[in-house]
Amino acid sequence: MLEKIKELTLKYGCNPNQKPAKIYAEEGLPINILNGNPGYINLLDALNGWQLVRELKEATGLPSAASFKHVSPAGAAVGTKFSEELAKAYFVDDIDMLLSPLAYAYARARGADRVASYGDFVALSDTVDLATAKILSREVSDGIIAPDYEPDALNILKAKQNGRYLIIKIDKDYIPPEIETKTLYGVTFEQGRNDCKIDASLLNNIVSENKDLPEPAVRDLLVALITLKYTQSNSVCYAKDGQAIGVGAGQQARIYCTRLAGNKADMWFMRQHPAILSLEFIQGIKNPEKANIIDQLLQDDAEEFFKDEANWNSVLSEKPYILTKNDKTQWLSKLQDVSLASDAFFPFGDNIERAYKSGVKYIASPSGSIRDDNVIATCNKYNMTLAFIGLRLFHH
Repeated sequence: MLEKIKELTLKYGCNPNQKPAKIYAEEGLPINILNGNPGYINLLDALNGWQLVRELKEATGLPSAASFKHVSPAGAAVGTKFSEELAKAYFVDDIDMLLSPLAYAYARARGADRVASYGDFVALSDTVDLATAKILSREVSDGIIAPDYEPDALNILKAKQNGRYLIIKIDKDYIPPEIETKTLYGVTFEQGRNDCKIDASLLNNIVSENKDLPEPAVRDLLVALITLKYTQSNSVCYAKDGQAIGVGAGQQARIYCTRLAGNKADMWFMRQHPAILSLEFIQGIKNPEKANIIDQLLQDDAEEFFKDEANWNSVLSEKPYILTKNDKTQWLSKLQDVSLASDAFFPFGDNIERAYKSGVKYIASPSGSIRDDNVIATCNKYNMTLAFIGLRLFHH
């Protein structure tokens, strides 16, 4: 049992000029601060992230992880093993120990979008073990929330950021009140907490001609849907092999979400290209520098950027091969059996057209558009499986 306190003073609010700042709960806070000094956004990320991984573990039975930035997940995953190629892409191929399921989950969550995950807040569903702490020790991260920590893992994490790394322990059995409130411009909003249960039964209403929905796709759609439940809306999530591979958050148009998340999914897959995996980094180069140079290498202006030797010679041992447009097209054609979920209905079939370009085969979304027939027809055009879930998942 956690020793509950009713109030916690924070460094500041969303910005340093927003003082004073605190959190409080009359019945007692469900968290203890084991190390560090939390800020307002840290705790927004922590509490949203914890809910995500808790529900993902409940839905799949697998240890789960999320990498949060600015109150949306950059990545989320369950603890399934991955290939040597993915281990290299996730910068964990040199760890001299067997990864635990929880470590697999975090490596996947962090690896979905390494650029976005820089300075993330980590949420983990299970007790943090040594393998997971070892991965985290090498990453730039602001903090972590989990139900408990093994002693050796806790010691490693306490050493991060010269002892300032934020470590939060949460009461895994805590159930919040049914009614939640929020104050904006002096006005208090009140609503019922979004306690909808996301499980495989949501996927029973398949409206496409193709009714095939294999177990891996069910798992991936659950990953995508639960990720969306805690992503700033509008939002779309692509998932594959037990992890989010592209999250499009906070866009005003659904097609922007689908394009943004699709571009991230493409980048995730491009980082597994043999030319990228074979890059020779100078000894001592840290993960953020690796991630940034890879990101630049995959941009459309890479040829121009790498003409200047100063842009790469402090990171790479030799000038890298620049992938051509044809190289990229051929490689991306191998991305298949991707799952996609949306937090609200698709208003036009153009979303499906864009999703198809990133290998999407399975889709879950609410219905309700006057063009639902067009969306279904576009799915049928590409032999996709579409389930209407009857549940909107806006999050603000």
